[in-house]
Amino acid sequence: MRFGIIGAGPIGSIISKKLVKNGHDVKIADARGIERLERKEFAGTAVLVEDAIKNIEVLIISLPIKALPSIRNIIDQVGEEVIIVDTSNYYPFRDGKIEEIENGMVESVWVSNQFGRPIIKAFNNLLAYTLEHEGKSEDSSGRITMAVAGNYQSQKQVVMDIVSDLGFDAVDNGSLTDSWRQQPGTPAYCTELTKNDLKEALKKANKEKAPLLRDKVMERFAELFAEKKQGELSHKDIVNINREIYNS
Repeated sequence: MRFGIIGAGPIGSIISKKLVKNGHDVKIADARGIERLERKEFAGTAVLVEDAIKNIEVLIISLPIKALPSIRNIIDQVGEEVIIVDTSNYYPFRDGKIEEIENGMVESVWVSNQFGRPIIKAFNNLLAYTLEHEGKSEDSSGRITMAVAGNYQSQKQVVMDIVSDLGFDAVDNGSLTDSWRQQPGTPAYCTELTKNDLKEALKKANKEKAPLLRDKVMERFAELFAEKKQGELSHKDIVNINREIYNS
């Protein structure tokens, strides 16, 4: 398949490497300019952001949520047949408070509104380390699972197949309005669950508690950083903290 990626942070870069390894054609761009890619590790062809959207089937956008409105002019030029995948997560300490989201609008619905286009929500409920190192073949047991949400079943199925191709099971998390169940603060977020467990986690999610639990996790990590212990945290420690707090 032909992919464009906008955003070469950890998630975008890892996706690019996995896609290229599996034989896909990938173009990758940084929304701030092609020179920003010089020292980054990725796979595929580095291009200008306006070229990342040309002659592709899937566009993966991996930017902080606060940056998404700035590429509306680029999204306006994307062909209607192209599937747009959003990987972002909302963190007020990083993104600033977005009033519509603070007042209850689902994060991905807000993103879709900014773009004026339907989107598929995926690649947001796994840590970068998980995405890079924990993928398994389709016939493996204990495969970690990713949630995928969106309003168009055919587009969602394409993305779920891509997820499987990259080494993870996929669970259909319903429409875009359901995508809050895979966002920060929920039991499905960065807790490395297998398919049945992820389905249960999505059901258990509490929309009112999610922002409080999201912030509680960030406070825990800030405390560990202040104590200079963060460097001692293993990946599994991070997953376990997420599991402990998001299931409370």
